[in-house]
Amino acid sequence: MTAKIRIDSLAFGGRGVGRLDGKAVFVPGTAPGDLVDCRLVREKKRHAEAELVEVLEPSPVRRQATCPVAHECGGCQWQHLPYEQQLVWKERIFRDILVRQAGVNGDKVLSILPSAAEWGYRSRVQFKCRLTEKGFVMGFYRAGSHYVVDVARCLITDSRLNELLPVLRTLLGDSPFAALIPQVDMAVGDDGQCRVVLHFIGSEPGPFCDWLKQPSQRVEASLFIQSGRKQTLRQVYGETDLHIQVAEPPLTLGYGPGGFAQINLAQNRRLVMAVLAAAELTGRENVLDLFCGMGNFSLPLARRAASVTGVEDFEPSIEKARQNARANGIANAHFLARPAEGFLSSLPGEVPFDLVILDPPRSGAYGVVKELVEAAVPRILYISCDPSTLARDLQPLLHRGYAVAWARPIDLFPQTFHTESLTLLVKEG
Repeated sequence: MTAKIRIDSLAFGGRGVGRLDGKAVFVPGTAPGDLVDCRLVREKKRHAEAELVEVLEPSPVRRQATCPVAHECGGCQWQHLPYEQQLVWKERIFRDILVRQAGVNGDKVLSILPSAAEWGYRSRVQFKCRLTEKGFVMGFYRAGSHYVVDVARCLITDSRLNELLPVLRTLLGDSPFAALIPQVDMAVGDDGQCRVVLHFIGSEPGPFCDWLKQPSQRVEASLFIQSGRKQTLRQVYGETDLHIQVAEPPLTLGYGPGGFAQINLAQNRRLVMAVLAAAELTGRENVLDLFCGMGNFSLPLARRAASVTGVEDFEPSIEKARQNARANGIANAHFLARPAEGFLSSLPGEVPFDLVILDPPRSGAYGVVKELVEAAVPRILYISCDPSTLARDLQPLLHRGYAVAWARPIDLFPQTFHTESLTLLVKEG
């Protein structure tokens, strides 16, 4: 069934929203104001999902997508929107989710912090790979599928990684191992050094490693093979660490393969400065950083606090945090390799922290939040990359004596619907 629909708004997930017979219809690739012809593909009790057939009347705010595969590749959802419009809708959607799902006062949501760069900002990227009848394909999954859309260049990715893309496509496509490489991870540091992790699904990675070590196969990057979980990472050649810079005066932080760093390094620096400003440390506070990684927030905070304790379950990142502390001359930061969930409840007696920072994965930190409620820490700074799990996690805090002082969306992901955020919660009374 096809239908003509006027798109009124955008929803979390990036799709446009119109109405048909009073029911909301979600259509990807559309902009508010578009009149579209769409095909209904799934109907539910309260809404329907559709695919775009044709834009009959384009919205005044619509623009031509720059990438030739923008509407086929699943990586970007909003290239057809001017960046100013992307910011408007990210802020609106973020506020709406916190108001509707967590009961936050909308006035507590501050204006969005834009990205300095609309293009070329990604310092980390995962290319999906497949050996096809037409050759070796490197790109991204088509939305809702495992079909790999081949890309010659990703416009939101750092130019230095884009320069490696054709080199790797040729090298891997011509290798006897092409059918055994489902994914290539690439990353670049603030110093311009690049790292490549080749995922390998063969039974024995040794021959592949030996083949890559041949001088004729070398690429201008550190090279690793991963043949399963992160614990299987094997160095082929090059330096282990990439380095980023944060805070003022700058701290240089290294992180290894399998570790985490934000994909937008310039915005990460602004995020770190926003955390430091929100923390309002006087030098007397004891700070807990849950999901601390390699010390992205812990170490800048330690320069302004009495002590910082960082907790992270990926042991190589904890070792890297310790190395970063030593390299930067920071002696009041202590790091523990253990899950964030369960840490607070394991402490004997009164919780000794004045401020808790948490930066969980997209799935959120609901288990940790229940411990925070019991610990009654005076202040909490929650960094989130998913407004829905943030709203879910805020509910028990707001029901047990905490108030949102403010929440700010931060755009780390231009051309997509994704939004980072920073929320300050204060224990009332």
